Amino acid sequence: MPHRSIIEPFRIKSVQAIDLPSVEEREQALQRAGYNLFGLHADEVIIDLLTDSGTGAMSAQQWAGMMLGDESYAGARSFFKFEKTVKDITGFSEVIPTHQGRAAERILFANAVKEGDVVPSNTHFDTTRANVEYQGAEARDLVIAEGTDPAKVLPFKGNVDITALRATIDDVGVERIPMVMVTVTNNSGGGQPVSMANLRDVRAVCDEYSLPLILDACRFAENAWFIKLREHGYEDRTPREIAQEMFSLADGCTMSAKKDGLANIGGFVALNNAELAAKCRNLLILTEGFPTYGGLAGYDLEAIAVGLNEVLDENYLRYRIRSTEYLAEKVYAAGVPIVRPAGGHAVYLDAKGLLPHIPPEQYPAQALAVELYRNGGVRGVEIGSVMFGKPQPDGTDIPAAMELVRLAIPRRTYTQSHIDFVAEVVIDVAMGAAEIGGYRITEQAPWLRHFTARFEPV
Repeated sequence: MPHRSIIEPFRIKSVQAIDLPSVEEREQALQRAGYNLFGLHADEVIIDLLTDSGTGAMSAQQWAGMMLGDESYAGARSFFKFEKTVKDITGFSEVIPTHQGRAAERILFANAVKEGDVVPSNTHFDTTRANVEYQGAEARDLVIAEGTDPAKVLPFKGNVDITALRATIDDVGVERIPMVMVTVTNNSGGGQPVSMANLRDVRAVCDEYSLPLILDACRFAENAWFIKLREHGYEDRTPREIAQEMFSLADGCTMSAKKDGLANIGGFVALNNAELAAKCRNLLILTEGFPTYGGLAGYDLEAIAVGLNEVLDENYLRYRIRSTEYLAEKVYAAGVPIVRPAGGHAVYLDAKGLLPHIPPEQYPAQALAVELYRNGGVRGVEIGSVMFGKPQPDGTDIPAAMELVRLAIPRRTYTQSHIDFVAEVVIDVAMGAAEIGGYRITEQAPWLRHFTARFEPV
């Protein structure tokens, strides 16, 4: 059978117009926003790759399901449909809806993490890290060494360094470690997957020290697909079966349903520990809503229930991962340094490799992200020393391990011609890399500064 292109496994039923701001308009927008792409208005962006969180297109089945939304305050039918779907996939006995992933993190950590604790992970993402640190604890990253080398090609660069995990537990003391977390796929490390073998190894360490294992499961289906493609013994397993095995190795998870829930809002905490779940529900009632809606409308719960099943469809996952790989191949072939291999949900440009003349204290990834918007109206996001640098009392930063620009691809939203356009912009910017200058921060918040910081050119 001849090789053919992997096509989008859907037809477009509804469209939204894209604004096409001029170069001058984009420059004015940058200045108004203080060179922070989070400050742009959506209609000032041509192709929006800021995040894949809640920005995808929902299916006809999801929209149809929303019409069935039960908006009862307590005990709504939509909750029980949502709960059954989550239990069927994860196997966890306690399911607590939240309005999004960071709310799930806050509720879990507020009840399980205390000042002086250390939470090991492969790599915490920004909101996870901030919510751990907000409790006065340390979020410690223990990804394998190859996970911080953008050019290194390995099938599972998101894996936890088991030796480092054991050493951390022995050094810190088991009493100061409330849980071990694993992010699947590893977002901050380039959207890289975690192998089933590595999850088993983490589980074994947790069992040895009687520690709970919690998954940050935002992109669990993409991770399951990578396991099917790359890990021996899983070639003939379905994504659902692989996902169920992944969850069986853990004691609970946090989830942003805005990613692999294929929904525009929502999330959950799922646990097997009934006592901890009861504490989480009490805080949920105080800050989010009753436990059968958790800050969501009934129609949101319906959309998530449908999306969690749709995301495990093999045709969808094949298209999803291939479309990301397609963009990575185009820019890499043109000589642009990227994190390799391609991640599941995004292409990560290596700003340190592309802009070696810009030192970390002038935020090379922020400079590259600004230039992509200036050149072609493409909005990505900095994942470098703005997001993960550690401010010091003297005003300097301890820089991040990598300086990346993430181009996160919304699910079922853009076509191949959109992605071709993005590749052209990236390549055009890369050709003029020597002329790009750095930035300094002029205003910043104490938490998650990358969302609201303002910059000026150096």
